Amino acid sequence: MEFSHVYTVYMVATADKIHAAARKLLDKEGVEAVTMRAVAKVVGITPMAIYRHYPDREALLNALADEGFADLTARLRAKRLTGSIEDRLAQLADVYTEHALENPKLFELMFLTRRQGARRFPRDFKAGRSPTATPAAEVLAEGMKSGVLRDDDLWEINFEMGALYQGLIMLYLGGRMDMTPSGFRAFYRRSIRRYIHGIVA
Repeated sequence: MEFSHVYTVYMVATADKIHAAARKLLDKEGVEAVTMRAVAKVVGITPMAIYRHYPDREALLNALADEGFADLTARLRAKRLTGSIEDRLAQLADVYTEHALENPKLFELMFLTRRQGARRFPRDFKAGRSPTATPAAEVLAEGMKSGVLRDDDLWEINFEMGALYQGLIMLYLGGRMDMTPSGFRAFYRRSIRRYIHGIVA
């Protein structure tokens, strides 16, 4: 076996270990715990060795966030949507909340932590660079075209709905809502449907 192949396999394996260690720290302690030194200690390498795989901490955090967005996108696309426009929008909203409740620290990194390269409204959304926003945009577009929903700025409505999802989830995860998980889910669904009723034609 050639040395170059062995070295490549080693580098890939090390990169995977770094990513896994960073994710473990994130899930357990939050964004602030993910430092190059802390990750290196878990992996058993020097902090400088991480820079062969990630140029800086920002790149490592972006890799974790990208993984979270890829998982959320896959869940949204895999969801079998049924029923009315309202029902389908509510079903997509449920995917968001379940992903967030299963991965609260990752949710914080994805949506609440200022990061270089994070997609920004409206430019990146209107350019189709937000795959997690696209499924709801497709349903909203159908609703507006069919006359079920008022004709309005598609991406502003989409972004507002996302802000409602994320705001409620943030308040719940931050301990600002005295509710059980099932109570929160019920309140969240009522809130989403109230918003949708406000944009019905």
